[in-house]
Amino acid sequence: MNTTASPKTPLPVPSREHLDGRSRRARSEAMSVRSLGRGLYEVESASDHTYLVDLESGRCTCPDHIFREARCKHIRRVAIEITDGRTPPPGELAVECHDCGKMFFVPEDDDAVHGPAYCSRHTVWPGDTVVDRETGDRLTVVDVSDLRADAVEIGAVDTSVAEYATNERYEPDVPVVGAIYPHATVATNGVIPDSLKVYVFPRTRLEKAD
Repeated sequence: MNTTASPKTPLPVPSREHLDGRSRRARSEAMSVRSLGRGLYEVESASDHTYLVDLESGRCTCPDHIFREARCKHIRRVAIEITDGRTPPPGELAVECHDCGKMFFVPEDDDAVHGPAYCSRHTVWPGDTVVDRETGDRLTVVDVSDLRADAVEIGAVDTSVAEYATNERYEPDVPVVGAIYPHATVATNGVIPDSLKVYVFPRTRLEKAD
């Protein structure tokens, strides 16, 4: 599962707000939180121990919760991070944009969880301009397929998009993108003249142009 954890760092402690010991430690200690789906969260503590939090049932695998039945600092940290937008709420997972590294949240059944993900800024649509990472050429997108690069054949060379020589270092299980060299105007709905040749690429070979 290709999900991302929040940065392991302490959080600001409100100076004018009275906090009990566990609430203060939940903020002041360096912890990271990773959403695992189904309301479960993995918390790496300041001491590098890892605990599992079931937020919906209010349970944690740490000794403080098991032996004292306390609402421990790990449960509190998960709740704080969700409120602050650092960690996704139940039903969502955090993923990292393939192009810019920005963390964003997607539904836990989203395809982005299992492969390269793209934030709203770097998602490509028909009509968008992209840059070929291999050559630096600029192209115009005409189609973004649901088919994988290892499942689409290039008839002229009798090989799949993934197996084509210049695509071998890109992931074989990513979607295929069809694009043309921009020597003609393309409608934003992807309609192009029949005479234009469409080239197909693994999605990760293309970078959305600024």
